[in-house]
Amino acid sequence: MQAITGNAPTLINALWPRETGGVLRLALLAVAGSILMAVSAKVQIPMWPVPMTMQTFAVLVIGMAYGARLAGATLLLYLAQGAMGLPVFASGAGIAYMAGPTGGYLAGFLVAAVLVGWLAERGWDRNVALTFAANLVGTAIIFALGVAWLSGIVGGFEKAVIAGFQPFIAGAFVKIALAAAVLPLVWKLLPRR
Repeated sequence: MQAITGNAPTLINALWPRETGGVLRLALLAVAGSILMAVSAKVQIPMWPVPMTMQTFAVLVIGMAYGARLAGATLLLYLAQGAMGLPVFASGAGIAYMAGPTGGYLAGFLVAAVLVGWLAERGWDRNVALTFAANLVGTAIIFALGVAWLSGIVGGFEKAVIAGFQPFIAGAFVKIALAAAVLPLVWKLLPRR
């Protein structure tokens, strides 16, 4: 369970090396990631007490697979698409929507993707325990920023926790565990170079 201390290649760099494709490669990956984010926002899985979307799962996977910079650029593209009014969020679009109750969570997506990407660049995506830990931290950031923002809208921290955190705890752990299982498995399936 040892992390790599230097910069490790990200999963996307192992699958599609940095040396090929240049700027076109980066643009295609960012667009593909923003499409994954949009689709994940629309996927709703029945769960109690609230349905679960796959957005945070997509944030975590993009962050870990792309690394900090490309994941950050991808999430900025996604947020820009939503700000322009494209229907990329779970419901609603535009600047007014982004300034509403979900604004903190959307900002958290960007911060979490960059942080888990940075951890992946240090090898935290190679085994289940470290991947779980990285994704737990990333998810905590999403909730921290989301609840903090929501508390200003709903009139207090306690109300924000009840409305914007408690109903989503079970789904969050499902997505963290799924990402922690998938990413190290993909690394194991890659041919050794």
